[in-house]
Amino acid sequence: MPAPTPGHVVVAEVVRSGFVEGHHRGSWVELAPDGSVAASAGDVTGPVLPRSCNKPLQAVGLLEAGLDLDGELLALASASHSGEPFHLDGVRRVLAGAGLDESALQTPADWPLDDAAREELLRAGGARSPIQMNCSGKHAAMLATCVARGWSTEDYLDVDHPLQQAIAATFARLTAEPVAHVAVDGCGAPLLATSLVGLARAFATLATAESGPEARVAAAIRAHPAYVSGTTRDELRLLRAVPGAIGKAGAESCYAVALPDGRAFATKTDDGAARARPVLMAALLERAGVLDEPGVDAEAVRETGRWPLLGAGRPVGEVRAVLP
Repeated sequence: MPAPTPGHVVVAEVVRSGFVEGHHRGSWVELAPDGSVAASAGDVTGPVLPRSCNKPLQAVGLLEAGLDLDGELLALASASHSGEPFHLDGVRRVLAGAGLDESALQTPADWPLDDAAREELLRAGGARSPIQMNCSGKHAAMLATCVARGWSTEDYLDVDHPLQQAIAATFARLTAEPVAHVAVDGCGAPLLATSLVGLARAFATLATAESGPEARVAAAIRAHPAYVSGTTRDELRLLRAVPGAIGKAGAESCYAVALPDGRAFATKTDDGAARARPVLMAALLERAGVLDEPGVDAEAVRETGRWPLLGAGRPVGEVRAVLP
């Protein structure tokens, strides 16, 4: 077996019938309200690809570049949506406001993430489509920004396009780090790398902002969390359980959450296992004392972090976080 990445540690273990049968390795960081590192494990200063955790930061960049959205449509611009009907309606509204339709989207054709929405589509004889891809809200907002600025829409995903250059400048400002690497995300858009510290710092900036684009994006996420993910997702349950929190999950087991006082948390699991992501974040919030604070639905947060293992259809174990 390949050796684990240097600096990365066990962050979760897989326990079946009392036997530890596997581990998830990765890194995590907690920032204090003043932006200092309160606690961490693994490599939190080396670059990672935060995947869709970047979307709220990209949305700030779109507002700074000329996008005029607020409310649920701005939340949708920050989303990895589930492809539920209200998500698709919102994407069409963003496009229509720019004089476009879904044919302008350059997202790959996909099925809805939501199981019920996907099954309903299959029963109706439907097919994959670009608008159903979970990043279509972000892409619609990118296109709307191009129209507002008079920029070309055919090549809006090109890394040298003025839209992507503007987003990269905002990203570097929010993370307070130079962009470490530019990759291509699953949706085809440029994917900017930063450290877990940089990612957490950026989310804290949004969560504490009192005005400007950062405050607008944070307000949209807080008011319309179902537009950021979907009605059945663990991210929605966590944001509803922690007053004032903002958060975003990403592929490859990335997760960032920030609180109104500036505390922020960012995680990345090496193997990209989706099951480790909510387990680790719920444990970090509990470790930091967040679950004991007024207004927090502690049991709801703990529930987002439960990942049972089944034997003959009944729970016989769990994935559980390993924290110092």
